[in-house]
Amino acid sequence: MNKEAGSQNTMNRRSGERGKGRNIFADSPIRRFTDSFTILLLLTIAAGCGISKDVYQKSVEESEARKGELEQAHNEIASIREENQNLKNRIDELSKNIEELASEKEAALHKLNQQIDSQSAELDVLRKEKEEFANKAEYLNSEVERLKVKAGEISSEKEKELASIKEAYESLMKEMKQEIDMGDIKITQALDRLSVNMVEKILFDSGKAEIKPEGLKVIERVGKILKGITDKQIRIEGYTDNVKIGAKIREKYPTNWELSTARATNVVRYLQDKVGIVPKLLSAAGYGEYKPIASNDTAEGRAQNRRMEIVLLPLDVGSVLEELKKR
Repeated sequence: MNKEAGSQNTMNRRSGERGKGRNIFADSPIRRFTDSFTILLLLTIAAGCGISKDVYQKSVEESEARKGELEQAHNEIASIREENQNLKNRIDELSKNIEELASEKEAALHKLNQQIDSQSAELDVLRKEKEEFANKAEYLNSEVERLKVKAGEISSEKEKELASIKEAYESLMKEMKQEIDMGDIKITQALDRLSVNMVEKILFDSGKAEIKPEGLKVIERVGKILKGITDKQIRIEGYTDNVKIGAKIREKYPTNWELSTARATNVVRYLQDKVGIVPKLLSAAGYGEYKPIASNDTAEGRAQNRRMEIVLLPLDVGSVLEELKKR
């Protein structure tokens, strides 16, 4: 009786141990029915074959043990397969990440190479510009030195010009002292500019452009002094007051423009033909009534505006234009 009870306990214990490794269908009604039927069948076969109960029981227990081990092995295999699948998925994910990183690395490397190429091109441009600037700097330095030398030469020439103008001014002041004292001539010097202002009455009769005999003598005296100056332009400028041209001479001189210009031209012709001043240094200009130096409302003012000016100017055209702008 105890032996049977022990066998039963052993079967129950083994059955419990096998239950730990069973799958979710281990305790289902179908499984229990199948197990009971199998045991009954084996008992019947064993009884018919004359096998003892102990031997049979041992065989059953060994069979159950193998069955449990088999189920456990299946479960472990399933677990390993699941783990393998997880590992495979992880490997796939890591492979994908590696590909993405490789792609990003390649793109970054390509971009870096482009930046390097661009910077290299910029560097080449900067080197070229630096070389050009160096060449320009060298040229400018040479220009500075050349201009310094030129400035020295100009300064020396300017000093000579000023000395020549000063000498002419002093000579004119001495030669024309009587006319200056009488107020008929006014001589002014401003640096390298010299001006001889002669009133109309000593040169022309009213409304006429022909130079009077007394006026020719005055112009000749002035011209002889100016003849020695060959580094200046000599411009003869004619001016009038604002009195309109009279009817008698209007056909010859329609306005004060024509009258002032004709007077200046006659003075230039005399300086060229009689005094012998080089023609290329001479020029004539008529300004009519439009550049007065006094008011035309009084007789004295109009007398001052009717004048002839002999102006010495630099030969340089630019300087001449600046002089014209100042007037």
